[in-house]
Amino acid sequence: MALRSGFYRWLIPAAFVLPFWLFVGWIIFGANPLSLLWVLISAPIVLVGQLILTLLVRARGTARAERAVSWTDVGLIGSWNVLIVALGFFANPWWWSLFALTVVVGVIALWSTFAQLWREARPRRSVLRTSEGVGYMPAPVPRAGDDWPDAEVFVLREKNSPPAS
Repeated sequence: MALRSGFYRWLIPAAFVLPFWLFVGWIIFGANPLSLLWVLISAPIVLVGQLILTLLVRARGTARAERAVSWTDVGLIGSWNVLIVALGFFANPWWWSLFALTVVVGVIALWSTFAQLWREARPRRSVLRTSEGVGYMPAPVPRAGDDWPDAEVFVLREKNSPPAS
């Protein structure tokens, strides 16, 4: 839980630290001037991408209630952050492969975060309708070992009043 809580707190600072690291890495490792163009393009993308991921994670009720991210978030967003840090080491001969992997993991992290938010946000019980248009909610299905008292059924009928003339 401590790791997940710490990662929850890391999400907002990461949006600013990771793009800054790309500039620092470019300076420290003396990359060519063409790499600066890549840094100037990618740093805002990393900033906005991390902020979007942060907002999607923090929009989930479970993340806010527990003040912790899910293990899926730790794995995907954490690996995306590690890959961004690895991109800052411009002396790497596998840089373009690492760049492609970073993009793929970033897209998967975004998709996973959307999927988790969608799963939590959809209604648990939907209103079903009869052929006459009457809405009803299906009765919950008891699980094994639950004692359910006999439920009463209430039928509510609406009368359509004539429109006022």
